[in-house]
Amino acid sequence: MKCSIIAEIGINHNGDLDIAKKMIDVAKDCGCDSVKFQKRTIDEVYSKELLDSPRESPFGTTQRDQKEGLEFGKEEYTEIKKYCDEKQIAWFASAWDLKSLEFLDQFKPIMNKISSAMIVDKNFVREVAKRKRHTFISTGMSTKKNIQDTVEIFLEEECSFELMHCVSTYPMKPEHANLKRILYLKESYENCSPFCFGVGYSGHEAGTAITFAAVALGATCIERHITLDRSMYGSDQSSSLAPEGLRRLVGGIRKIEEALEGTGFEDIQECEKEVAEKLRSHLKC
Repeated sequence: MKCSIIAEIGINHNGDLDIAKKMIDVAKDCGCDSVKFQKRTIDEVYSKELLDSPRESPFGTTQRDQKEGLEFGKEEYTEIKKYCDEKQIAWFASAWDLKSLEFLDQFKPIMNKISSAMIVDKNFVREVAKRKRHTFISTGMSTKKNIQDTVEIFLEEECSFELMHCVSTYPMKPEHANLKRILYLKESYENCSPFCFGVGYSGHEAGTAITFAAVALGATCIERHITLDRSMYGSDQSSSLAPEGLRRLVGGIRKIEEALEGTGFEDIQECEKEVAEKLRSHLKC
């Protein structure tokens, strides 16, 4: 099965629709299957105390200024939907609260995403599952019980899903990757067909090597943050892939998929026969 590649734009657009469109262009040109954004209702997700606290940013001097400056509203998402339709690339967003989930409903995205932060909120998880849209579920910061509870909700609601192994550090250190968890999740939930479509990987590391390893272990989907320039303002930029890195990632994944084709053991391949005849011509056996 072809691995689905998700370009996570998130909030790396810095509240600028033109930057978001350029990132959509990059994702499409590099061969990604979809782009993903993040949506928050600021007063639902953050406390008044935090929002009133000071923070210097391009948007002002408080945490509220910064966080509201990064959010897109109805006008921007209407344009994003139109632009992605024109570019023929799928889009969706991870909601971080119920109001944001309801906000996104009006755009009828074909997929949903539950972030690692939200997997512990059973009420939210059930509301996502009730939408019956294929959902990617990140498992960062999660216990086995958190994951099991979420899977049970999706099975009860008969909503298709893919679990995504994730380590919620930014950027993630290689020694924390724990990629064998992909195999554990595959083994644990392979009997959840037809609703479980597999286990993917959502990465926050620098570079591409760990993501390639995840694909070789059988990841059914890959999500990586992208950026136009890793030196841009924003907390996610340093763990994101710039355009050339994204292009190498997509190309490498498609090559790995080709390399994984085959039965695992077979007699001499047709492509080897001429070489075998030449290199063994001196033998009498």
